[in-house]
Amino acid sequence: MHRRTFIKSAGLLAASQLVGMNSISALQALEGKLAPSERMPVLFIGHGNPMNAIEDNAYTKSWRNLGKQLPKPQAILVVSAHWLTRGTKVTAMEQPKTIHDFGGFPKKLFDQQYNAPGTPELAKYTKSIVTSTEVGLDSEWGLDHGSWSVLLPMYPMADIPVYQLSIDYYKPLSYHYEIGKELSKLRDKGVLIIGSGNIVHNLGKVNWSGDGNNYDWAVEFDTKFKDWMDKGDHKSILDYQKILGSTAEMAHPTNDHLLPLYYVLGLQQKEDKLSYFNDTIDMGSISMRSMIIGG
Repeated sequence: MHRRTFIKSAGLLAASQLVGMNSISALQALEGKLAPSERMPVLFIGHGNPMNAIEDNAYTKSWRNLGKQLPKPQAILVVSAHWLTRGTKVTAMEQPKTIHDFGGFPKKLFDQQYNAPGTPELAKYTKSIVTSTEVGLDSEWGLDHGSWSVLLPMYPMADIPVYQLSIDYYKPLSYHYEIGKELSKLRDKGVLIIGSGNIVHNLGKVNWSGDGNNYDWAVEFDTKFKDWMDKGDHKSILDYQKILGSTAEMAHPTNDHLLPLYYVLGLQQKEDKLSYFNDTIDMGSISMRSMIIGG
């Protein structure tokens, strides 16, 4: 190697190492800025109908109560069933927009805005602690209704920074579960992590009659998942499609609304208690079962 080429290569290497060290220092500085926190609980929330955001019903009452009872977070990370991507991303903008990702609802629902700030610094920190895959920083998405429809009743002041982690829909269940495990450090940094989906979700079979009748397969699926979660049997939950067969296909023609649960279960520690709320089935085919892990 010529002397000039060697010097140039050495300089580039040194610069690269310096950038890497600066990056690590910046993340360490951010970690130091986060106030010490007792370990935050983790939530899985069955969000159901977008109209829940503006209605006064049993679901929204429970969400309002959660906002009052839980320790106030320094930030909120939501894994929503409504942000499906190829690859995993995290929102990293200063001011995420409110996304109205639905149709056919009243103007009042489309008028809702949830103007919580974002947290680019925590997005970068979250990227750094997930090592099983590359996490991209996103500046386009915002807050979809899987996030804001729940947060609007919970934290109506919108004064807590909120960011979202996307779901790579093309990966196996174990991929989502493992990322959940890697997010555990956030719980000790005052970050409330919410998985927002539904344990049973088949819109094609919704019972519009209002007679309160639930499909047998919906009850069976919801009951079986509760049994597995009560026992801490995450292996069966990872193998649910093989175990439950046609019942699984009916409960989730597509499993996008179940995937946020895997991040939540990945975050569960052995000592964490598990409790349920909103443990009912809505419109025959949508389980609103929600849970608190820890706390």
